[in-house]
Amino acid sequence: MPYLAGGGRAPAPDVHSAMIPDDLFEKIRRLEVRTRGAVDSVFQGEYQSAFKGRGIEFAEVRPYRAGDDIRTIDWNVSARMDDTYVKVYEEEREQTVMLCVDVSGSENFGSQGKLKREVAAEICAVVAVSAIRNNDTVGLLLFSDETERFVRPGSGRRHVLRCIRELFTAEPESVGTDIGGALRRVLRILRRRSILVLVSDFFDAGYDSMLRAAGQRHDTIGVELQDPREEELPPVGLIDLTDAETGETVTVDPRNPAVREAIEASARARQKRTRKTLRRAGVGHIIVRTDADYLEPLIAFFRGRARRGQRRPSAR
Repeated sequence: MPYLAGGGRAPAPDVHSAMIPDDLFEKIRRLEVRTRGAVDSVFQGEYQSAFKGRGIEFAEVRPYRAGDDIRTIDWNVSARMDDTYVKVYEEEREQTVMLCVDVSGSENFGSQGKLKREVAAEICAVVAVSAIRNNDTVGLLLFSDETERFVRPGSGRRHVLRCIRELFTAEPESVGTDIGGALRRVLRILRRRSILVLVSDFFDAGYDSMLRAAGQRHDTIGVELQDPREEELPPVGLIDLTDAETGETVTVDPRNPAVREAIEASARARQKRTRKTLRRAGVGHIIVRTDADYLEPLIAFFRGRARRGQRRPSAR
């Protein structure tokens, strides 16, 4: 596929090639080449600026020494020990990045040469490679209206390639979408504050409360996938539109101005609702379109984070 093309050669990835078709093996190999190039050239610095050294964690208490900041005094311990003790913190070095990816029926749509699911795989590959190079661990949860796949957080190139393989090879058993259910599962899994990247087209409702909970407990970023044909149809003859998640089919005439306006208005309302929901939940929002380069909005978002200094203290 053209969008996976890239120069240079790399060792064949250890993705158990005997278990997957040759064409898919080659696609994953090419994606690794493209991902490594993107991370090396532009994205790694943005990731580090946005997430490096975001928090500190409690290490111990020790007796007060001259010159210690009085704000670190632990008054409860000092009262019990009848002496002055201070809290000692150390920088949190290893973080967990959890990729929570929608693989419902609507993700198998794309009018620009790439399916939304393929764009999601590329985004996750870039974030995952950046994470492991920053000594972070990476986990993966694929969901529809069920949990389709779960890969526990791990590190290293082999682990990231396993996650990429799952993104390409997983065959969901369901076509529906339950973002709230996926977030509920993630909140049960992640005990410490982590980086949660939610990749979806957000064709769902009723997930507001779980998203707010995720935003409060974790550094949460929503990556919204959009395709232009879901917003505007070409002015051609009669078209059968099938909902990939319900199977319902309707026939429309895009040449009818009222039909076109209804489709465009529905798309605008859905996107506005998603934007409002993420903002109210305190969740970062990145819009990635299938007809544009996904790196540009990612880089712009992370640069904005670093510039504004939006680094929340770790919740322990």
